[in-house]
Amino acid sequence: MRYVSAYLLARLGGNENPKEVDIKKILSSVGIDSDDALVKKVVSELSGKNIEELIAAGREKLASVPSGGAVVATTASTTAAAPDSKAAEPAKAKEEEKKEESDEDDGDMGFGLFD
Repeated sequence: MRYVSAYLLARLGGNENPKEVDIKKILSSVGIDSDDALVKKVVSELSGKNIEELIAAGREKLASVPSGGAVVATTASTTAAAPDSKAAEPAKAKEEEKKEESDEDDGDMGFGLFD
């Protein structure tokens, strides 16, 4: 990702066709060592291509990727909707154990006010 970012920075800076040296220079300016093979691959893959079109194509591909947020929300609402279910019982037990432990932990911790 750092190599692509350095390539894009070079393009934003006005360099229409960044070379390997340009990417290495950008990365070294912020203290990042570069791998010659990866720099060469990024330059060869992006050389002569329209960056805006590549970004637009990438966004379209990412739009089709499902995210896990909906699954988590469904699971949480199912558990909340059925509090008497067997799935909710272990959670209640764990909560009670945590409460009991926290009560014990609130002791004097070896320091007494009037000792």
